[in-house]
Amino acid sequence: MKFSGFLKGVCFTLKKHSPEILTGIGAAGMVTTVVLAVKATPKAVRLLEEKKKEVKCEILTPLETAKTTWKCYIPTIVTGGVSLACIIGASSINARRNMALAMAYSLSESAMKDYKDKAVQILGKDKEKEIRDAVVAEQITEKPLPNTTNIMLKEDVWCYDTLSGRYFKSTPEKIERAVNEINRQLLDDMYVSVNEFYYELGLDYTVMGEYLGWNTDSGYVEVSFSGILAEDNKPCLALNFDTPPKYEYEYSCFGRG
Repeated sequence: MKFSGFLKGVCFTLKKHSPEILTGIGAAGMVTTVVLAVKATPKAVRLLEEKKKEVKCEILTPLETAKTTWKCYIPTIVTGGVSLACIIGASSINARRNMALAMAYSLSESAMKDYKDKAVQILGKDKEKEIRDAVVAEQITEKPLPNTTNIMLKEDVWCYDTLSGRYFKSTPEKIERAVNEINRQLLDDMYVSVNEFYYELGLDYTVMGEYLGWNTDSGYVEVSFSGILAEDNKPCLALNFDTPPKYEYEYSCFGRG
């Protein structure tokens, strides 16, 4: 039983990290291929010289050269082929995983939108907003305000980005200006990333913000605010994305999403 469990664990780990393992084997194999080719070359040159003496000719035809030396490069060809297959296999696995991730995200996004629309229909906008505010309040409770001494403008208040879980200082007016600028870029470029919106807010880029964004199929970027009291009853403005960003946003506007 213990051995069976151990074996299953090993198989799971190998499957989980198969792209990294295949890429590592492929890279090592390519290096080995070069080494084998270098080692095989002196023997191949020697065989060519012997063949020239045998046929009493200084220049061999390409066919004669291949027939004379091909056996020397069998290990090189095999190693190179296996290495290339490993690299292609790793790329194929990653492509399938990314496709599955995109499909899962799309289904989750659709389910979330249907749930929100149905909640508004049954409970009404005010009750749905109350529930959303309660969720944000719980998030803020789990992630308290940062203790900072940075000098901010008097009108700035603490804001909470519900997408990245970060605090920042701003005002509703500044955020609305950022939204208007992003929508202008959206009309010009057909798509914008979340990181471009963060840039307008003066926030650092995130890895998530690189892969999520909006396109013209999504409509305009719309946000809303929830007034929340954070720790010590400090006022905090939660930023909600009424138009949720999409995965592979730069492709779906061209019919590939």
